[in-house]
Amino acid sequence: MSQFWSSTVSQLTPYVPGEQPKLPGLVKLNTNENPYGPSPQVIAALREAAADSLRLYPDPTASELKQTLADYHGVSSAEVFVGNGSDEVLALAFMALLKHDAPLLFPDISYSFYPVYCKLYGIDYRTVPLDDTMRIRPEDYTGPCGAIIFPNPNAPTGVNLPLDGVEALLQAHPDAVVVVDEAYVDFGGESAIRLVRQYRNLLVVQTLSKSRSLAGLRVGFAIGHADLIEALERVKNSFNSYPLDRLALAGAVASFRDEAYFQQTRTAVIDSRTQLTRQLAALGFEVLPSVANFVFARHPQHDAAQLAAGLRARSVIVRHFNSPRISQYLRISIGNPTECAALLEALRSLV
Repeated sequence: MSQFWSSTVSQLTPYVPGEQPKLPGLVKLNTNENPYGPSPQVIAALREAAADSLRLYPDPTASELKQTLADYHGVSSAEVFVGNGSDEVLALAFMALLKHDAPLLFPDISYSFYPVYCKLYGIDYRTVPLDDTMRIRPEDYTGPCGAIIFPNPNAPTGVNLPLDGVEALLQAHPDAVVVVDEAYVDFGGESAIRLVRQYRNLLVVQTLSKSRSLAGLRVGFAIGHADLIEALERVKNSFNSYPLDRLALAGAVASFRDEAYFQQTRTAVIDSRTQLTRQLAALGFEVLPSVANFVFARHPQHDAAQLAAGLRARSVIVRHFNSPRISQYLRISIGNPTECAALLEALRSLV
C-alpha cells in the first residue's frame, strides 16, 4: 500500500476480469465472448469512421445511437442512456440511483462487480441468498431497502427470473429503483424493457458485448423513465462527457441495421447451448437451466478446480469461481461447434 493512496483506494478489492491469455491454439471459453464475429455492416461502418473526422470529438449526446436504440426498443430517446460498456453504465447507476440510507439488495451469487461498486461508492448492501435450485425468489426481497439490482439471466448461473417475477419486485418496492442487468437476455430471456413505461422505478441495462459480438468496442446502454436517465446523465457529465468514441458510435449504430445477422448468430449460440447441455449431461454433469451464452455445470464425482486445471493442460480454458456455494461449478462459454467439440473431447479424457 502506497503512502500516496487515498483511504478509499487502500480499502478496495478490485474486480478480477476473466483471463485473456495470448496462447496459440487455445480454446477460450472463459469470458462469455461471442464465438461469431460482428456483422459485416459493423466492419464497414468502422472502416468508414476511421477517417479524418477522428481529429474531432464525438457527439457527447450520442444522439444517433440513442435514437437507434429508442426505435429498436419502442421507447423515446429521452428514455435511453449510453456508456462505455454496460460496466460503466452500471457504475454510474450505482452512484446516481443506488446509493441510499437503506441497503442495496442483490443476490448472494451474482455479478461480482456489484460489491466492488458498493465499496468504491460507500454503499451499504445486503445479499439475498438464491434458493437451493440457484433461483432468485422475489418473496425473499421483502422489507425496506434503498434499491435492488440483479442480472437476468443471472450470472454466473445463467438461470432466468420470469418477467412476472421482475414485476413482483417492482410492485413490492414502488419507491425503490430496481435495476435489471440484462447482459445475456438476447440468448433466450425476456427483456423487462416492455415494463419501463409502466414502472417509473425500473432501469434496464444491456450491452452490445455479447449478442452483438462487440466486446472489443465497449458499448452499453440503459433504458428507463426519463427521470432515471437524467440522473445518469448528470453523473456522466460530471465525470466524462465523451465516453463513446466515433468508432464505437458508428459500429453500434450499424449493428442494429443488420437484424438478420443478429438473429442468425444468436440462434446459432442458442442451438449450440442446447446441444452442449445435452452432451455434458451425458458425461454425468449437472447443468443448470441456462438462457445465457454460457452454461454453469458441476460433476458430482470430480472437483471443479481440478477439472479446470485439466482442461487448461489440454488448451481449453473455462471459468472457475472459488467462492462459497459455487466452488464446484464451472462456467463454460458457448463456443462455435469446433470449440465445443474440443471441450467435450478434453472432458471425456478427464471424467
